[in-house]
Amino acid sequence: MRTTTAVRPGGRSARVQQAVHDAVRQLADEVERDQLTIPLIAERAGVTPSTVYRRWGSLKELMAHVAAERLKPEAEPQDTGSLAGDLLAWAGEFMEDMVSLPGQQVLADALGSTDAALKGRCRQWQCDQVSLFLARAHARGEIVSCDIDTLLDLIMGPLTYRLSYAPDTVSESWLRRCIARALGSM
Repeated sequence: MRTTTAVRPGGRSARVQQAVHDAVRQLADEVERDQLTIPLIAERAGVTPSTVYRRWGSLKELMAHVAAERLKPEAEPQDTGSLAGDLLAWAGEFMEDMVSLPGQQVLADALGSTDAALKGRCRQWQCDQVSLFLARAHARGEIVSCDIDTLLDLIMGPLTYRLSYAPDTVSESWLRRCIARALGSM
């Protein structure tokens, strides 16, 4: 008789992922980035290098997964009282985080992934945030005729591009113009 084992949330797989992610973050504070290797990370995490390779495939993908965790929202975004204000607070915080040197590396790592599921999760986090902003705006009685994709395309698209290639060109006033264009295009 063959039995199957159910995957347990928080089981061994989750513990391994947490240990490896923690090891990457700790080692990033201790050694130069070009000295990070999968064997070094595996040793710190208490797993074999083959475990890391099997799960992430390469150092690049591992770094992308660790970076993506930093992009995941930690709390519900603040309600500023308007859709434009909510978008500015949210995108402005992202801009401030990603314009720093560590933020630049996080962004480069996350965008460098070829893992479609990882990219999908990052996009979904942004969709969830914008959906919340739109729901709040509707509840306040704001006339809103824009959708999630349009807001992401006209705000986060240019912001991510500029943060990636010309971080010195972003500013709060530039971001305000992006938001005004996005909301005015509806």
